[in-house]
Amino acid sequence: MLMTREEMAAREDRGLAPYAMRSAQSRGRAHPEAEHPQRTAYQRDRERIIHATAFRRLEYKTQVFVNHEGDHYRTRLTHTIEVAQIGRAVARALNVNEDLVEAVALAHDLGHTPFGHSGEDALRELMKDHGGFEHNVHGLRVVDLLERSYADFRGLNLTWEVRESIAKHVTTYDHPKISAFDPELRPLVEAQIVEAADGTAYIAHDVDDALAAGLLDESAYERTALLAEVAREVDGRFGRLDERRRRTQVVRALINRLVGDLCATTSARIEEMKIGSVEDVRRAPANVVGFSPETQRLKDDLQQYLFVNVYRHYRVMRMANKAKRFIQEIFHAYVTQPNQLPPDYQEWAKREGLEQAVCDYLAGMTDRYAQDEYLKLFFPYERA
Repeated sequence: MLMTREEMAAREDRGLAPYAMRSAQSRGRAHPEAEHPQRTAYQRDRERIIHATAFRRLEYKTQVFVNHEGDHYRTRLTHTIEVAQIGRAVARALNVNEDLVEAVALAHDLGHTPFGHSGEDALRELMKDHGGFEHNVHGLRVVDLLERSYADFRGLNLTWEVRESIAKHVTTYDHPKISAFDPELRPLVEAQIVEAADGTAYIAHDVDDALAAGLLDESAYERTALLAEVAREVDGRFGRLDERRRRTQVVRALINRLVGDLCATTSARIEEMKIGSVEDVRRAPANVVGFSPETQRLKDDLQQYLFVNVYRHYRVMRMANKAKRFIQEIFHAYVTQPNQLPPDYQEWAKREGLEQAVCDYLAGMTDRYAQDEYLKLFFPYERA
């Protein structure tokens, strides 16, 4: 039997927890559109994001290792997929809106620059006198202005809730402030799930990639209490495994440990805080989604270990510093000679200002496109 959008919305209303966001209660879109007969608003958002140019570019944007360093390391795209998978699992366990969680998860890194955080650091410095740069704020700019897929409007015209969730995505590195969304109100429970899923995904896959790359060795399993705990669990269950399978099982156990704690702790908080509506989530004194204090402490310890031993490893720093110079020099080349910009960005500069147009162009580049542009600008006879 073919289900209509109204029937899907009714099923959401009957089946979801009272604090879950329902698609029928969306504040809608900036540009009014007729509803789809067979898809809810958040399903449409998810699919618009998947088909966006910015989403495809994530395949060639750095997570920790630059794309050319190996085919098996995570990229922004594979990280995004892992966040969406973890987010949906948590959403299903807590009985909230999976479609909204997936849409927010798939969009949460659309504003990332080439070369990971080093690219963002470079643009933040370059744009400090021209409106600044922060990747969540830029992600909202991508979905509101920079995507050009539709005849009736700029951007993707996503729902208010997905846009707010992008704007309020907070991590260790990101604390966006966007006045269009009331900073006094907490994010939806679905947005909070994506925030926790993001932290879970990257801490697990960075352990995996760092071990695979040789930045860490198996002694890392004993360096923090959380890794030691899950490694003992794996060794007790499977006995002696080769390094690759042991690593895979440790990462799997790590994700299970974090997700299990997240679901149990969040469920208990919802009950203790008497959360019975979306408004209760928004007005709560603290986020309702989160880890237990002990697990948060263990996770923080592991994150600090990765910061010192992986993110500040000389091999990572060497590439990060090189990437930062790429961005700085390309930016200055375009600002000093804007006729080197593609014609559409020259037109965009007339509307948005030259520095902002250059920033938009640079932030949208993949790692390899930025490297090619650098060679074209500074070594024209080799890569014209």
